Amino acid sequence: MINAKSAIVLTAILGLSGTSATQAQTIQSSAGALTATVLAEGLNHPWALAFLPDGRFLVTERSGALRVVEKGVAGPPIEGVPAVAASGQGGLLDVVLAPDFAESGRLYLSYAELASAVGAQRGAATAVMAGRLELDGDGGRLEDQEVIFRAEQYDPSTRHFGSRIAIGTDGNLFVTLGDRGRMERAQDPLDLAGGVVRIAPDGTIPQDNPQRDGWAPEFWSIGHRNPQGAVVRPDDGALFTVEHGAQGGDELNLVEGGKNYGWPVITYGRDYSGLPIGEGDSKEGLEQPLHYWDPSVSPSGLAIYEGALIPDWQGDLISGGLSGERLVRLDLEGDAVVGQEDLFQGELGRIRDVRVGADGAIYALTDADNGRLIRIAPEGK
Repeated sequence: MINAKSAIVLTAILGLSGTSATQAQTIQSSAGALTATVLAEGLNHPWALAFLPDGRFLVTERSGALRVVEKGVAGPPIEGVPAVAASGQGGLLDVVLAPDFAESGRLYLSYAELASAVGAQRGAATAVMAGRLELDGDGGRLEDQEVIFRAEQYDPSTRHFGSRIAIGTDGNLFVTLGDRGRMERAQDPLDLAGGVVRIAPDGTIPQDNPQRDGWAPEFWSIGHRNPQGAVVRPDDGALFTVEHGAQGGDELNLVEGGKNYGWPVITYGRDYSGLPIGEGDSKEGLEQPLHYWDPSVSPSGLAIYEGALIPDWQGDLISGGLSGERLVRLDLEGDAVVGQEDLFQGELGRIRDVRVGADGAIYALTDADNGRLIRIAPEGK
């Protein structure tokens, strides 16, 4: 493993993104000196990031606000965002722009939906809303909102909602769902918790979903614990996810349709009590992870690096790490992980989301009361 925690330099950069003084940190990495520059602060547990076509940023806060960040300042909450169950790990979660966003303004939000939204008695479930974003000088609003997906079984647990959205090369949506802290749900073929579902942009079910006997038709895969990162590789449409294990056993999976990824029957982790979980770390008919972590890194957010700034990292996976407060690079050759590099370990905070911008820089969000938007790029670029 390459450790890039050494040679940390603290500097101050004036005027970047309109801020008067922006702290930055520089480390040595396999790609040379990398600088992490704070672009914005004061975000309330930011969860997801999207890039607007005009260069501004769109950020979700777990407490329920969707904000535009411009010149280091987070604007007022966008109106028309759904009410969320902002408790524990629940709240407003992912945001993804439709491929034609520049023309349509369409985007997708995933969130913990209150049971009261559907007349249920209590609890919450993961849902996805589509809407059209209208921006103006005073902020903005969502129009034409429509809930296109609901996990349906509303549970009082405030744990393990997932929930990332990744758009496939065919335009369909993959949505990751956690097991809600009730591990047995991940092996129930009719319970969407602990699975990855595939839906069309309007929420209908694609006819070419796996349709395995006994499975709910929305399913792409089952047997996941709490996947909080998902990305589609553009050249072949492959879906990669990262998910939290229990004590150890975090996983990177190459998720193929119709397959069972084993949780909680097989895992490389142990229960928080120290007792074993399931039947071991392998079983016929259940898939092995592409890579696993023990001890845990608590991966959240996942991107494929395809920028021009760091050519040596082309095609590699970049994940946030909540445990150990790190950025994790996985050296990917084909579909095999051949190395790992931990970056900025203990220096930036709990990294919740990671995206690669059109400029080739890596952008990250830190999960905190005073969360930050950070740009990471080769020194001087």
